Amino acid sequence: MKRIRTDDEIIVLAGKNKGKRGFVDRVKDDMVFVKDINIVKKTVRPNPMTGETGGITDKQMPLHVSNVALFDVTTNKADRVGFKVVDGKKVRVFKTSGRVVGAK
Repeated sequence: MKRIRTDDEIIVLAGKNKGKRGFVDRVKDDMVFVKDINIVKKTVRPNPMTGETGGITDKQMPLHVSNVALFDVTTNKADRVGFKVVDGKKVRVFKTSGRVVGAK
């Protein structure tokens, strides 16, 4: 079970986007793609076979899982994630408060 999943609200802990909050778009191995965060300019070569024009485009780059933390909306702070068995199911919980992640 992964600590950070798709559609989780996270906050960036390190790098040029430190302090920004966003929602996880997708997770691949130990990298996360966050919506509207870590966007870079990439040059694209034209490809006449596919009709692709060249130029400068925006591309979303991944962040390492160690550089992001789950955002707890009740405390408005970043928090670590732990696991606990509740009613026979393994769930994610916030380390400081013990609340289940995603519970209202």
